[in-house]
Amino acid sequence: MGKKVLVIGSGGREHAIVDALDRSPQVEKIWCAPGNAGIAAQAECVEIGATDIDSLLRFARENEVDLTVVGPEAPLAAGIVDAFRAEGLRIFGPTREAARMESSKEYAKDLMARHSIPTAAYRTFSDFDEALEYVKAGPQEIVIKYDGLAAGKGVVVAMSHAEAEAALRDMLLDEQFGKGRVVVEEFLDGPEFSFMCIVNGTKVYPLAIARDHKRAYDGDEGPNTGGMGAYSPVPFVTDEIRRAALETIINPVAKALVVEGNPFTGVLYGGLILHRGVPKVIEFNARFGDPETEVVLPRLESDFYELLDAAVDGRDCEPRWSPATRLGIVLAAEGYPGAYRKDVVIKGAEALEGIYHMGTKRDENGELKSAGGRVMMVTSAGADLSEARSNATAKIEAIEAPGLFHRTDIGAKEA
Repeated sequence: MGKKVLVIGSGGREHAIVDALDRSPQVEKIWCAPGNAGIAAQAECVEIGATDIDSLLRFARENEVDLTVVGPEAPLAAGIVDAFRAEGLRIFGPTREAARMESSKEYAKDLMARHSIPTAAYRTFSDFDEALEYVKAGPQEIVIKYDGLAAGKGVVVAMSHAEAEAALRDMLLDEQFGKGRVVVEEFLDGPEFSFMCIVNGTKVYPLAIARDHKRAYDGDEGPNTGGMGAYSPVPFVTDEIRRAALETIINPVAKALVVEGNPFTGVLYGGLILHRGVPKVIEFNARFGDPETEVVLPRLESDFYELLDAAVDGRDCEPRWSPATRLGIVLAAEGYPGAYRKDVVIKGAEALEGIYHMGTKRDENGELKSAGGRVMMVTSAGADLSEARSNATAKIEAIEAPGLFHRTDIGAKEA
């Protein structure tokens, strides 16, 4: 009897997860709650919100789901894994306490400080005046982070005291992301990369390295977004750098969580920076990255279901990877990440392979339309970055969607 899987979420990351599960010979049935128009081609979409834990629990129990896979961070922070485990249901993801590695930047920084994990120096503040005084006494370049979930937008890299003050006002006085605290960090300079690992306690299984592009416009200009494109592998991340990141960051953090009574099961995602040749932590996430997942999972040659199933059970399962490069470019609605165009009609995308829907829907006539700021990610493989970029660009040119925009320089610096 084939396995039945429930995927929670509605974006490009979840589409890539569904796609990878769909390739598994073990999987017979996939549901996605709530899903999107693209996911609907490979899974049965269920109208349950990602944080409606009671309804998700009931659905998993009634449909005898073998494994639930959590995509976004909000249900993890809300304790969905704790709730499923209490009912004896198998679920891939960290507990609410372990997920604090993402849901509280202060918690993550304090844990790293206690266990000597290489990261930026920091201070935490809840008072605006105290934070401003600290910032003005330091260098012009500084990083301000909201201590909580902010959909990838709660980080400001301030290049002046004026920018830092504006960020502090937004977060502490105007409560842009809700009432909370901020973490003020030293500015680290260097290229960034994403290192996702499947973890169960002290067992760590590294996934392929990726790199995303956060800024909205070409040349890394404009506001931070949830990610405008990504690629994998990353040429500057040598085997030596990868090994150093694993030995000095990921493995020690996994062990620290066990030591402190919050063992981690799921994807521990290190957002890392190569600062003066040494990998350091910018931040941790407690789930698959988006848009990195859309370029990492297509490179996976081993059985994805087996990998997740083994992680939940604590069994060993080493992932195998294609050597090909995968690159993806996000099509976003004009105005994103601010107020953006809605209901953009999209034509030509459904005839193409390697398209991951992020925010799409169908209208009453079955026409494909945008339903979010980031709409879809167009991915392609190639022998190298240059070829993968060229192939992805050719696909974008075949899509008719006036009202969407994209960056033209994803992966260009290393191509």
